[in-house]
Amino acid sequence: MYSHATSQLFSNLKTNHFYSYLMYLNNRRKNEVLHYKRLKELQKIIENQALDTFFQPILKLSSGETIGYEALNRPTATNLFTNTESFYDFVGQTNQVFLFECFCRNISLKRFMERYKERNSLIFINIHPNVLLDSTYHSGETLQLLSGLGIEPKQVVFELTEKSAVTDFKLFEKVLSNYRAQGFRIAIDDVGSGYNSLKTLVYLKPEFIKLDKSLIQNIDQNKEQQQLVKLIIDYAKQSSTEIIAEGIERMEELAFICEQGVDYGQGFALGKPKEEVKPGRIPQYSIPHHEFSPAI
Repeated sequence: MYSHATSQLFSNLKTNHFYSYLMYLNNRRKNEVLHYKRLKELQKIIENQALDTFFQPILKLSSGETIGYEALNRPTATNLFTNTESFYDFVGQTNQVFLFECFCRNISLKRFMERYKERNSLIFINIHPNVLLDSTYHSGETLQLLSGLGIEPKQVVFELTEKSAVTDFKLFEKVLSNYRAQGFRIAIDDVGSGYNSLKTLVYLKPEFIKLDKSLIQNIDQNKEQQQLVKLIIDYAKQSSTEIIAEGIERMEELAFICEQGVDYGQGFALGKPKEEVKPGRIPQYSIPHHEFSPAI
């Protein structure tokens, strides 16, 4: 026979299991409600075009010339989306990715032409690889939009923001060939962040490689980062690919990448993202055996 203590123990266990189950149901319900509220907020953002668009300059490091701008779309911080990263993480978890990406593409291009008087700069548009693979995404729609805005396809660079690796490289290579045939160019973002493998660079053959800011920050002090960047630079030279270093914030970082012959740069030291389309500027600096005077 069970002792009173044993019976009490089983009774407590049953109570604890029941309580845990109730807590699980409650938390699941809260998460479902939060997801629903965020989804409605996302739909409202798209409907009302309630994203702020910023443009960050990309500079040719040998001359200081601004050759293009990356379009960055950011929501206003709310209780549902406390920062930009949490917002984009949520978008990626929904079935709204295709709709949202098309929306961002359209407002980025329209606002770029509304705010920019010159007509010859490149515009870098962030886009998820899966959107280009989607059968409902037609490049003809993009061409029609560009024609109406007075933008040539050769000015548009699709910046692939993949954080999940491309698996069918042959198919993706074929899709990109179609876009290139129309004049578009391709940049691979986040190179060196751990998301993009060297296989991605080899198969997709981008016109631009964007070095992730994690590789650039404090590169003047880190031998491992320097070695990796030099390897990528060597590969880029052999494959006729141009490199853009992202996240340049310090003069020492700028000096190092200039010494290595990196083609282009982007970061707060060269120009912050702004709603107006404003050219960047390379701050004057000096490095051993080389004096650099930027174009004003």
